[in-house]
Amino acid sequence: MSSFATEVKNELARLMYEDSCCKTAELAALLRMSAVMTLGGQRSLGLNFTTENAAVARKALTLLKECGEVRTEVRVSRSRRLKKNNSYCVRVVPSLQVNELLEKLGLMHGSNLNVGSDSAILRKQCCRRAYLRGAFLGGGSVNRPEGNYHFELVTGSDTFAQLLLSLCHKFQLSAGLTDRKNDYIVYIKESDAIMDFLGLVGAEEALTAFEVARNLKEVRNQVNRLVNCETANLQKTVNAAVRQAESIHLIAEKIGLASLPDSLQTAAKLRIANPDATLQELAELLGIGKSGINHRLRKLEKIAFELTEGE
Repeated sequence: MSSFATEVKNELARLMYEDSCCKTAELAALLRMSAVMTLGGQRSLGLNFTTENAAVARKALTLLKECGEVRTEVRVSRSRRLKKNNSYCVRVVPSLQVNELLEKLGLMHGSNLNVGSDSAILRKQCCRRAYLRGAFLGGGSVNRPEGNYHFELVTGSDTFAQLLLSLCHKFQLSAGLTDRKNDYIVYIKESDAIMDFLGLVGAEEALTAFEVARNLKEVRNQVNRLVNCETANLQKTVNAAVRQAESIHLIAEKIGLASLPDSLQTAAKLRIANPDATLQELAELLGIGKSGINHRLRKLEKIAFELTEGE
């Protein structure tokens, strides 16, 4: 069974849109997440983009061809390890056209590498959404909602992680930032915020599946809480009934029930005759309130305690 993150990426990889600005923003984030620059002749640059998701590799190829006139190759590395996915390497052959593309994407400023804010391609709301979409395709993960709620965007750049965190906050998402070894992780742990992110980047099918699973999980948890509560209340009722019966038997043995006032005698005989009854059921049998029968049974327990205390 594929992971939920894979299902989300497959859905996002199928999304197509007309605005070239959004394509540029998505490709920029995708490459910042997972691409490595390579050097060619005459100071030309190339790119190697690696992913284990075939749909993401196809999306990267499509965006590269639509955003620039570059030559691409795809290499598939078959995993020799059991249950490990194949690896897809999209190689952009070094050329001066790649330099132009990288400058268009904001990854280069002239001959200098840009590790800054990408502000030039993030002026529009739609582009910021596309940028987050690309970041998820390149280095995102999200748990199935049946388990713990957890979402991550993982990058090796602190500057890039800070930018992604800032974008999440602009969309009112309750995201945090931490580091793990050599990686920086933008994370979300609240189910509502994860759903908001999925809707934001256009993963409508995943959003629906997440919401349905979350609602089922919450209903199941609520049922479990109610069952546990009922079980605890039942145990309290049983314990109290046993304790009351023991007190009544002790009184009968020590001083006899006939020595008690009529109201306590009646309550004692009723409890012994109905050992499994709740206070409410005993009250109804006596025709008095629940607090009334409770008071009488407590009085019987107190008498029994005083009889044993003197021994």
